[in-house]
Amino acid sequence: METASIDTAKKQNNFKSEEYFINMGPQHPATHGVLRLLLTIDGEIIKKVEPDLGYIHRSIEKMCEKDSYQQIVHLTDRMDYLSSHINNEAVCLAVENALELEIPDRVKVIRTLLGELTRISSHTLWWGVMGMDVGALTSYFYGFRDREMINDIFEETCGARLTMNYNVPGGLMHDIHPNFVKRVKEFIAHFKTKLPEYDRLLTGNVIFQKRTKGVGVLTREDAINYGASGPVARASGYSCDVRKYHPYSALDTVNFEEALDTAGDSFARYTVRIKEMWESISIIEQLIDSIPEGPTKVATDAVIKLPKGDYYQKVETARGELGVYIISTGTKNPYRVKFRSPGLSNLSLLNHITVGGKIGDLVATMATIDIVVPEIDR
Repeated sequence: METASIDTAKKQNNFKSEEYFINMGPQHPATHGVLRLLLTIDGEIIKKVEPDLGYIHRSIEKMCEKDSYQQIVHLTDRMDYLSSHINNEAVCLAVENALELEIPDRVKVIRTLLGELTRISSHTLWWGVMGMDVGALTSYFYGFRDREMINDIFEETCGARLTMNYNVPGGLMHDIHPNFVKRVKEFIAHFKTKLPEYDRLLTGNVIFQKRTKGVGVLTREDAINYGASGPVARASGYSCDVRKYHPYSALDTVNFEEALDTAGDSFARYTVRIKEMWESISIIEQLIDSIPEGPTKVATDAVIKLPKGDYYQKVETARGELGVYIISTGTKNPYRVKFRSPGLSNLSLLNHITVGGKIGDLVATMATIDIVVPEIDR
């Protein structure tokens, strides 16, 4: 029953309406990280959503002030742990640009390949959990099946499956594994046959569409006003892909389409991520057979000191625009480091797009925002 119909029924039958409060969380399985939502509800209708952060705050930005620039890198893969390679790359690019280091082409291509594999890995996890959030358990196993193939490549390449620390200022920790190209090609061949399964399981599912179409609508204007980025903003028709407007590494050498939609609802945010996985496949296919020969690192001082000044670098993670702002006083430690995480801006609009809907709609909407709390609560 729609909200207006409920209000009419209350008036006709002299129902007494009473708002009350419930907690959603804090627990990991329901909220994509340790997040508490305080809900003000009238029956099943949401009146207000208040996110409550702080459960896993680790003071990462403050820790950066005491660490060297090499040490800062590994802290970033503890923020959005599903975009580890890309987060690490953001800090490395900021440092390299400040030092005016020219990075070898081999490093640029490998970083781009790892970044797009990371994007697919993140989106497959999101897709599996998205289905589970609305009651489709099978998708969870399918998504993790494909993600494991990427994690195996990461593990063979740098020894880690989640928190990587493979990118370092000046290049890479070491060269790629001899099996890298072969295994990436095997994964792409496999995944191109599996993405259509995702459409058969969820995208075209009538029940799934009814749970997501017209739910949690975000207009383009509101996406801009709230500072949304990534798939959340692009599903509302806001063209903002950092890879297109401010390409980094080898992204200026490849052709790909920016995934956009205009509906702005939960289903649009879903389909944008499906499109993005196809585009990531295309980027990888354009680069995998043309990895240049050459070194994987340029020489840097053992103790890196950035010139005095302010430096900013942004990248496109799986969730949107991650910005790294560094203030240097010329010492081996930054005076200040600030991270502009996409999750905080995207989470801030949750109340705006869910008020008036039902609790079940909140679950679907929050899933399509794709929150990773540690990048917000840092």
